[in-house]
Amino acid sequence: MSQKTGAQIIWECLLKEQVETVFGYPGGAILPAYDALTQYRIRHVLVRHEQGAAHMADGYARASGKVGVALATSGPGATNLVTGIATAMMDSSPVVCITGQVPGPVIGRDAFQECDVTGITLPITKHNYLVTRAQHIAPTIKEAFHLARSGRPGPVLVDITKDAQQESADFDWDDIEVRLPGARPASGVLPDELQQAVELINAAQKPLILAGQGVIQSGSTEGLLQFVDKTSIPVSCTLLGLGGFPASHPLNLGMMGMHGESWVNHAIQQADLLLAFGMRFDDRVTGNPATYATAAKKIHVDIDRAEINKNVQVDLGIVGDLRDTLLQLNEAVDECSHRQWNADIEEMKGDSAVRDIQTLPDNGRLYAAHVINDIWNLTDGKAMVVTDVGQHQMWEAQYYKHEFPRQLITSGGLGTMGFALPAAIGARMACPEGEIWVVCGDGGFQMTACELSTCAQEELDINVAIINNGYLGMVRQWQEFFYEKRYSATPLRNPDFCLLAQAHGLQTLQARTRSQARESIAKARRTQGTVVVDFRVEQEDSVYPMVPAGNCLHDMIRRPLEENPLVETAQSRW
Repeated sequence: MSQKTGAQIIWECLLKEQVETVFGYPGGAILPAYDALTQYRIRHVLVRHEQGAAHMADGYARASGKVGVALATSGPGATNLVTGIATAMMDSSPVVCITGQVPGPVIGRDAFQECDVTGITLPITKHNYLVTRAQHIAPTIKEAFHLARSGRPGPVLVDITKDAQQESADFDWDDIEVRLPGARPASGVLPDELQQAVELINAAQKPLILAGQGVIQSGSTEGLLQFVDKTSIPVSCTLLGLGGFPASHPLNLGMMGMHGESWVNHAIQQADLLLAFGMRFDDRVTGNPATYATAAKKIHVDIDRAEINKNVQVDLGIVGDLRDTLLQLNEAVDECSHRQWNADIEEMKGDSAVRDIQTLPDNGRLYAAHVINDIWNLTDGKAMVVTDVGQHQMWEAQYYKHEFPRQLITSGGLGTMGFALPAAIGARMACPEGEIWVVCGDGGFQMTACELSTCAQEELDINVAIINNGYLGMVRQWQEFFYEKRYSATPLRNPDFCLLAQAHGLQTLQARTRSQARESIAKARRTQGTVVVDFRVEQEDSVYPMVPAGNCLHDMIRRPLEENPLVETAQSRW
């Protein structure tokens, strides 16, 4: 046992948790920890805004499956983390945030940069802590990492007072036990639940699998493949579930929900059994829950018992690890072909191919879907893609075919604009090898564009595709569909993104036609370092299909057959 300062104990703990990289921004209340950092071999990435630190830790966690770590000082430093913490909470991302706090004796006296960050983050963390003594730092951090990664993953915040960082205490990591008296770990599938599930699966004529992010987080891709190969049950994916089941598999139907494939939503509505694996029936997936898959029995497998019957009442809820559950199901279910059901779904595709913008001839204008499709083609579908939130996010989900887990990193539940660039930095730190593309809109990019400086300082190899349509695109689309084209506060007067990136010392490209887009993608891939590509796309294109919020899942707005978007859309202003 040795004596160390609280600040040293922080870094000792992170080393014990095998943390190699942290993302943060120094300040007064966390200065002792930053001073102690000089004694430790942990890579610190200096962000330009603490929100970026939280997103980077999140991106690191999503790309690697490990716990991401963010640091900030008290007051505004801590509150700047909040959006990133909420994003991680909604998408079950394992993140530990460590914040400095004013010295214990002045807490509650409105000291400089004092803020009750544990109170603020209480609803958006799995748990949070205020630590006022050095001797409590190590057991708290050990518990925080355990909580972040166990069960349903999520963010944990540890707020440590400055005097606790400065005082000394004994440090003996091996003697610390994680004890959570109130914890209720998932029991796994019970024998009667397994029997009931097998009977429902064997009896179903029109079954469908809904694959969520839980497939990826539990490492269940292989088990799901075996299950599908045995039962021939088709699979649809949530946005965060994309990549959990190979897009090239003949029984992968594509994405479900608000901007999912039309045949997927119709199949869900006609199914007689839904197998919900690691998904949570959120409103973007179900539409109006009162009319959602009313003919279907429903089996829901989730690690979090709170999700069972929360949004949709199910016939059988199994609380447990999905990988273990699939192992048992694979041994117990009957082989089946479901030939007629899969043929019926094939017929549901109907005229979808005709409505697909990809089938229309090149008229010289550039469409976002073309850009995404070209990135997919030119990267052979092997890149990791980190998206922001908006139209481009849905086009990415539709036109980049995700083959493997953790290939798509995106903000699902909170829908956080500004997520993509910092999350990609975190992903790059987690995965030094391989190709990473940021796909973001011109609106969201500007929310965290300051992190271009971080890209330059860290000399990161990232390609940034700005889908620039001069609008807050998804909001504009809603205004077009539901507010009679009153484009209130959605047109954007943007800076010159190339000049902006060049000011950071980064390389840039610009494309206004499809041929230029292909050339730019190819050139960006050949170029070392961060490359920002400004794709000037058609301004008033819309994402189809679309289920209006609160409508039935099968009540979709489709791209009109008579519409020829290559001549119909508004005159380009570029």
